Amino acid sequence: MYSLLIDSANQPLSVALMKEEQVIVSYSSMIKQNHSVQLMPHIQKLLETASITPQDLTDIVVAQGPGSYTGLRIGVTVAKTLAYTLKTHLYGVSSLKALAATITHCENILVPIINARRGYVYAGVYRWNNGILEQIIEDQYILLETLISHIAMYKKVLFIGQDVQHFKETLQEFDVDPVLPRAEVMWQHRGEPQNVHRFVPQYLKLSEAEQNWLKQQN
Repeated sequence: MYSLLIDSANQPLSVALMKEEQVIVSYSSMIKQNHSVQLMPHIQKLLETASITPQDLTDIVVAQGPGSYTGLRIGVTVAKTLAYTLKTHLYGVSSLKALAATITHCENILVPIINARRGYVYAGVYRWNNGILEQIIEDQYILLETLISHIAMYKKVLFIGQDVQHFKETLQEFDVDPVLPRAEVMWQHRGEPQNVHRFVPQYLKLSEAEQNWLKQQN
């Protein structure tokens, strides 16, 4: 049983290939290049490294969002196309939960964030409890300063993700870890198989084009 895992929710790109529950090969990159250019070649490299063909895949796991509109569309489209063509299982995992899952054996409250511009972030709040990653506050589109007020009750807080570097001044009183996503961690949090035709990215907010269109209609 081979599983392909894809996380293209933000600027970093991460892909991994697993057999059963063992990671065979994984790749994470911060190269500032469109995921449409990078994703398929890297998937091909994973398969070649493992000496398998796409037909050997039995499961596809993809970061479902939130995050970059373009990145999510590319990752989800590739995952759905492969799952449909190869008749594999398709799973979706919150991209924020996937970020939180990169930090293990940690007692801190985990706050993965993705920059959503104009002071806003996509964020969720998680913690480990007896080996289970629990969600304390649901994933949402929120002003970072408002998010900070929501977690003021917690003493040990760790902000996670490459975009913590964008908010250095605002987060200077907190511990931060600009960790890259690791697609393989999604396997543990994949949930139930999804209907390929109904599976869509979880954007959590309308795109700027959609917002402008609605304003015009009003």
